Amino acid sequence: MNQNFRMTSLLTYTLKNLPNTSKWALRFCMRPLSSSSQLQAAAASQTKSKKTLAKPNIRNIVVVDGVRTPFLLSGTSYKDLMPHDLARAALSGLLHQTSVPKDVVDYIIFGTVIQEVKTSNVAREAALGAGFSDKTPAHTVTMACISSNQAMTTAVGLIASGQCDVVVAGGVELMSDIPIRHSRKMRKMMLDLNKAKTLAQRLSIISKFRLNFLSPELPAVSEFSTSETMGHSADRLAAAFAISREEQDEYALRSHSLAKKAQDEGLLSDVVPFKVPGRDTVTQDNGIRPSSLDQMAKLKPAFIKPYGTVTAANSSFLTDGASAVLIMAEEKALAMGYKPKAYLRDFMYVSQDPKDQLLLGPTYATPKVLEKAGLTMNDIDVFEFHEAFSGQILANLKAMDSDWFAQNYMGRKAKGHAMIVEAYPK
Repeated sequence: MNQNFRMTSLLTYTLKNLPNTSKWALRFCMRPLSSSSQLQAAAASQTKSKKTLAKPNIRNIVVVDGVRTPFLLSGTSYKDLMPHDLARAALSGLLHQTSVPKDVVDYIIFGTVIQEVKTSNVAREAALGAGFSDKTPAHTVTMACISSNQAMTTAVGLIASGQCDVVVAGGVELMSDIPIRHSRKMRKMMLDLNKAKTLAQRLSIISKFRLNFLSPELPAVSEFSTSETMGHSADRLAAAFAISREEQDEYALRSHSLAKKAQDEGLLSDVVPFKVPGRDTVTQDNGIRPSSLDQMAKLKPAFIKPYGTVTAANSSFLTDGASAVLIMAEEKALAMGYKPKAYLRDFMYVSQDPKDQLLLGPTYATPKVLEKAGLTMNDIDVFEFHEAFSGQILANLKAMDSDWFAQNYMGRKAKGHAMIVEAYPK
C-alpha cells in the first residue's frame, strides 16, 4: 500500500545469542518472506562494548512471544474468509503459545491497511471471537504499511505510561476481498431513494439512473496526493540510485532462497497452523518461491513500461494473513514466570516528500532512532527492514552509506558511521 509515512524504526534488544561471524549484520526482509541477508562491516574484528538502553524512571517493556498465521498469496486458500477470522486465529494461537490468561490482558490493538466495512474495528471483533471478555478494550489503527507497527508502539505507550501492564498488538490484512464500492452517483441515488417518501419521488429519482452509474469504484492503488503507485515510485527510486535490474533480481532470489531454507529447516517457529473452514489446514506460507535468474529475467516490467526494472519477481506479493504479539511490562512478565524474548527500547516515525522520497523512510528513520537512544551503527548487531521491493532496500543501503546524501538531503554533516557494505557476502 502507498503511504507518506514510509518507515517506523523500532529498536529492540534481543536476549538471544547472535552469531559471532561478523561485527554486525544487516537483515533485510521482503515484507511477507521473513528472510534475511547479512551485510558485513569493515570493522568486523573490533570488540564492541555493550550499552544499556534502560531509561531512568521509565518501565522496561518486553516482548514475551508472538505468532502469525501462514501468509498466503491473496486469492488463494483464505479468499472466502473475513479479516477478523484471521485476526481471531492469530489471537487464539498466541493464547495457546503463551498460556496467558485472557483476563490478564488489559488491551488489544490491531493494525490494518484496508478496513472491512462490516468490521471496521477488527481488533474488537477478533478479540470477542477469540474468547476475550467483552470488558477488554480493543481498537484498530491504520497507517498504511506500518499499521501493525503503529499497533505495537501504541501498546508501548500504554505500558510506559502506566495505563496497562499487558497488551496484545497485532496486524491483519485480507487482500483477497477488498471493499469495492458503487459509484458516487449510484450511492447518492440509493441514499435519495431511501429518503423518498412517496412513489412519485421514487420514480423521479429512478428516472435519473444511467448505465454508467453501475461502474464500481475500486480501492486506490496510488498515492492520493501524487496519483503515483508505490511500484512506480520504487522504479524511479531504483533508477535514481543506479540499482540495476540484475541487482534487484539477485537480491530477491536470495531472499526467497533463504526464506525457503528457513521454512524447510523449521526455523519459522512463529507460524501457527490455520484450519480453513471447508478446506485443509494451512501450515506454511505459499508465496516463498525461489526461481532462477534466467526465469526472472524473462518477466516484463510491472510499472514503468517498457524500460522499468521493478517486476513481479523482485517485488512482494499481495498477502492475506494476521499476526499477534504479547507485550508486557517487565516486572509483570517476570512475576508471571515468563522469560522475555526482547526489550522494546525506542521507536521513531518519519514522514517524507510523498513524490520523491516516499520509499526512503529507512534512511531517515534509522539514524534518528539510534541518535535518540545514544547509539551508532556499530553498536547494532542486526537490522531488519521490511519493505516491498528489493530495489528499494538496495537504494536505501546506498543512501545510508552516502555522505553526499546525508549532507544534501538529510541536513547532516556526514552519514554518521564508517562502514563498508558487502551486499552479497559469500
